[in-house]
Amino acid sequence: MSSKEILGDVRWRPYAWPRRAVCVALTSMAMSACSRRQSIHTRDGKVMALQSLEEETRGRLGACVLDTATGWSFGWREHERFAQCSSFKLSLAAMLLARSQTREVDLDEVLRWQNTDLLPVSPITSAHLATGLDVRALARATLVTSDNTAANVLLRRFGGPPAMTAFWRSLGDDVSRLDRYEPELNEPPPGTDLDTTSPAAMATTTAALVHGAVLSASNRALLKAWMTEVRTGAQRVRAGFPDDWESGDKTGTGVSDTRQTYVDLAFGGPAGRPPLIVSAFFEPAQRVEPMDPAALKLLAQVGRIAARSRAR
Repeated sequence: MSSKEILGDVRWRPYAWPRRAVCVALTSMAMSACSRRQSIHTRDGKVMALQSLEEETRGRLGACVLDTATGWSFGWREHERFAQCSSFKLSLAAMLLARSQTREVDLDEVLRWQNTDLLPVSPITSAHLATGLDVRALARATLVTSDNTAANVLLRRFGGPPAMTAFWRSLGDDVSRLDRYEPELNEPPPGTDLDTTSPAAMATTTAALVHGAVLSASNRALLKAWMTEVRTGAQRVRAGFPDDWESGDKTGTGVSDTRQTYVDLAFGGPAGRPPLIVSAFFEPAQRVEPMDPAALKLLAQVGRIAARSRAR
């Protein structure tokens, strides 16, 4: 029997990844699952629904939906590359929490920056220019408020983009990469893969962070609590989830002279149940300033499609 035939019959157990090897294996299986066009996906119409969303908006949509309770998944353009934009900050915060567990990072270390380091969208670091902040507070600011200066300060202190990419590789994610700092990372140069990921890769990585054994139970709870505090995703994927679901996310928005990119990495589900993971990336056909309502509505629709898949 071929490996493809074997994988076709796999039904995962809820994530409890005690070893990196198991994490890598599940990563490969999830990415494979996202790429398959099995008959169950066609019958349920989930893939066709995602395709229809893209056609209606005339942009480029990439999405992967992964149910951590079963390993069941589906997607559209799930292996194509998209700019990560600020969504990488979820993994940055998780990397610091993970490295604190091995005492490579001291979350209480206070870091400082200069006025010349401040970037747009830096509400927390702008308010603490005189005093600095500890690593824990900077990680929270990076994730919850998408503070750009905080992200750069943390990257420069803890190994830069190569360290971020190495963290993904340690999870078995051989697709995601970070090459530059804010704000340059928001616009990958044409013809390159700089600062990109794929929906399949990031869905599986997000699952590892919020439901796997990459983080201790306390750090995993902290990461999810930070994701729950995010407000920039209120009109994106989470807007499509049922009101009684527990959910959280990390968004990203890239705006350039030639392209806009809207990203959302979300988890959601009833309390006490393994979460549904949704990674969604959308590039509208036309730029709308400052924020495209149609793009936000589309991501909410992705959330609704994902939520219906849990109820299938």
